[in-house]
Amino acid sequence: MFAGVFLIVALPSLGVPATSGAQTLADAAPTFTLAASQLPQPTGPPPTPRHTGFKAMLKSLGRDVKALPSKENLYWTLTGGGLALAVHPADDNVNEFFIDNRLASDIFRPGAVLGNVVPWVGSITTYAWGRLADKPRVSHVGTDLIEAQVIAAGLTQGLKYATRRERPDGSGATSFPSGHASSTFAFATALERHLGWRYAVPAYVFASYVAASRLPANRHWLSDVVFGAAVGIIAGRTVTSNEVQPFPVAVGRVPGGVIVTYSPARFNR
Repeated sequence: MFAGVFLIVALPSLGVPATSGAQTLADAAPTFTLAASQLPQPTGPPPTPRHTGFKAMLKSLGRDVKALPSKENLYWTLTGGGLALAVHPADDNVNEFFIDNRLASDIFRPGAVLGNVVPWVGSITTYAWGRLADKPRVSHVGTDLIEAQVIAAGLTQGLKYATRRERPDGSGATSFPSGHASSTFAFATALERHLGWRYAVPAYVFASYVAASRLPANRHWLSDVVFGAAVGIIAGRTVTSNEVQPFPVAVGRVPGGVIVTYSPARFNR
């Protein structure tokens, strides 16, 4: 079932003769029967692939890598880069604030471990559950989650060794961008594209927590974290490019009027 809004506008016929007596406006208005087939139908979720095995995953990953150079990803890159440049002047001050704040350090300390474990374990577990329980839809989600992690990791590592930015703690020249941020935001974005915001909000909250944890740990600058989040969003959206759930508005003719439909095209699965 889908939730939607329908607005039917009845167009009164011209030249309705004047009447007398008890004839009402409803009597003069046109009448019609609306068949279900006449309504603009919202688009349902994309079909689940017939094959969700390891070989199919590799083929899908290859297609996703080829799909990375796109106009949408360029926009996300420019947005993430612009935000990273905007916060760059505050990098030193932000890190000093978090390092000097012992409470923040204690609160965010688990983020270092959780950011490495949860996205990968969650992705592999989802895929394995779908395969073992013979639930192709679940294994398809797991496939996209794994692919999002692979692409996010590849982009992140490539940028790290291309930029060679020194970490705040001086431990190495692999600061930009944050791998924790890219991994968790890739996971959250892939979930949002498959399941909607009801399930994605907790994932994005978790991703933000993990990303922020890199500052009191003195492992990343704020600009590293911001661009890392953008990298994760790019990875998550690329692997789910066939999972788009549009919010269509359609106008159609019906006898005696027009119908305007709005439906988020979210189906119970």
